[in-house]
Amino acid sequence: MASVPVNHNEDVLLRAISDGTASETGKRFFRALVQNLSQVLGTHGAWVTEYLPKRRRLRSLAFWLGGEFVDYYEYDVQGTPCEKLLREKKYLHIPDKVVDLFPQDPDLSKIGAVSYIGFPLLGEHNEILGNIAVVDTQPIPDSFRNLALFRIFAARATAELLRLRIEAELKDREEKLRGIFEGALDAIIELDKDFRIIMMNPSARKLFALADNDIVGNSFAGFLVKNDFQRLTYIIDTLNKRPHADRNIWIPKGLAAINSRGEEIRTEATLSQLEMKDAPCYVLICRHLDEQYQAFKIINSLKDETRYLRDEIKELYDQNTIIGRSEPFRRVLRLVSEVAPTDSTVLLYGETGTGKELIARAIHAASSRRQRPMITVNCAAIPESLMESEFFGHEKGAFTGATQRREGRFSLADGGTIFLDEIGDLSLELQSKLLRVLQEGEFAPVGSSRNIKVDVRVIAATNRDLSLAVRQATFRTDLYYRLNVFPVTIPPLRMRTDDIGPLAAHFVEKYAALMAKHIIPIPAGLVERLKQYDWPGNVRELQNVIERGVITARHGLLNLDYALPQTIAGVDSVRSESLPSSEGKIMPMSEFQQLERKNLMLALQQTQWRVAGKDGAARLLGLPPSTLQSRMKALGIRRPDLNIKHF
Repeated sequence: MASVPVNHNEDVLLRAISDGTASETGKRFFRALVQNLSQVLGTHGAWVTEYLPKRRRLRSLAFWLGGEFVDYYEYDVQGTPCEKLLREKKYLHIPDKVVDLFPQDPDLSKIGAVSYIGFPLLGEHNEILGNIAVVDTQPIPDSFRNLALFRIFAARATAELLRLRIEAELKDREEKLRGIFEGALDAIIELDKDFRIIMMNPSARKLFALADNDIVGNSFAGFLVKNDFQRLTYIIDTLNKRPHADRNIWIPKGLAAINSRGEEIRTEATLSQLEMKDAPCYVLICRHLDEQYQAFKIINSLKDETRYLRDEIKELYDQNTIIGRSEPFRRVLRLVSEVAPTDSTVLLYGETGTGKELIARAIHAASSRRQRPMITVNCAAIPESLMESEFFGHEKGAFTGATQRREGRFSLADGGTIFLDEIGDLSLELQSKLLRVLQEGEFAPVGSSRNIKVDVRVIAATNRDLSLAVRQATFRTDLYYRLNVFPVTIPPLRMRTDDIGPLAAHFVEKYAALMAKHIIPIPAGLVERLKQYDWPGNVRELQNVIERGVITARHGLLNLDYALPQTIAGVDSVRSESLPSSEGKIMPMSEFQQLERKNLMLALQQTQWRVAGKDGAARLLGLPPSTLQSRMKALGIRRPDLNIKHF
């Protein structure tokens, strides 16, 4: 094609450009633009491109070549005339021999290009947006008219490219806002000036229990209780009097909404006014307070459970190991394997230190509730005045010191297991409340009128004879039969002497590792000495003895000379002062218990009834505190109320 004739009328050219592109936008605009540019200048081809800076490539928005459009054309700028154009950001005219000047551009030779004219498309900050260019198979002489025409076409192309980019950004922003609107957890309702619904997000439809049917145009009055709708209209009147920049408000005390089922819903709400096409509209955002309350409840429950489990973790060390090969203990394990998969209540009998909690954990671990925690309550360790709160929780202000709401152990155990240790020490009042939980599966926290339902498996333990306590009227008969569904008696250590050796070896390994000591395996002679002892404190006492033996070990040998009591602790002083001097005389058991009781009373009185600690009676008697407490219970020794004043 030849270049534009010199005598071509410029007005005709501009009119042709205007007529060819005025009614088009987007892709059709760019196609009309390059087709008109090529025809006006009489060139073989013309194109307009968008620059991709990260990839240093140009992608065609429209490409006209040899009388037809070329679709999806994209090329690397390196080695092309466009590279120089983009680098220098100015008009580039190569009137002849363009292939010789740019031999690395393979497309120029393919189309038989001789000449090239290009013009950069620049943004507001002089950044490269793309380019517009023509090529011809004949030389194109330099012409002021060509430069003027390119400026006009480039300005039109730049304006449309910027318009498309702004349109794309607005569309992207609109999609993001739509995503936020649709995905918001709070209910969002848009209302017109007459309180008709313009739009509701999915959370609002859920809040008001609405189906998918269209409710646009309906009055919002039916979704609020009458008084609150009147309050909303008053708030809007107040809002309209504020400056435009300050037309949003948090609604004190929220709004009482009504869903499609007629149920009243308490919400907290905010209201904003917007101007849409010179008419006000209002955006109401509501949050369901019941859901918020439930969320707070779950969070507080998890906090309580975390706090409880942190305390329990100290007790869990080494609690997953059950050691026992004696026949009496194997019978216990067989019973455990049978009852564990059920939800039956289990009552564990056994002397102090026999491992009742260990067996309880084994039952829980083998049950279907093992994914939930086993919550432990020691009924003998918690003051009676606080026991109900420990069991069932309390509301804030329920009693002095109740500064915040707290979940009880039964709530924490919901879906899991609760282990009630020393159940025989529970007061009669608490026994009746515990019975209700076992019968009905519900309770009321202290200071609350609401009932909470729970699904809890109960495992109880005691070292007392509960049947005797029932006969003595210190334990409720109905509670006893509720607990005694599946009784398991754990034998004392003296009845499972075959387990003493393996247990001792396990404790040696444990404490040697903790103290970084090397202890040789326990010799058979020392194991026999351990078996000869009566073990009133059972496995717990054995553990203490081994720990003492490891502490005082010499040359890798466990030292039992100091660790193992030589006589029944607590009776030596009785024998030295009270037993008959003649050898071989048998003392009746009742008399022996009276002497033991007298001895323990003397020790307790001397220590002002302090059981444990450096100045406690247990240390004075040479007993573990747990053993002393067990003997006190067995002998009926109770601490007197030291706060009673006698007048």
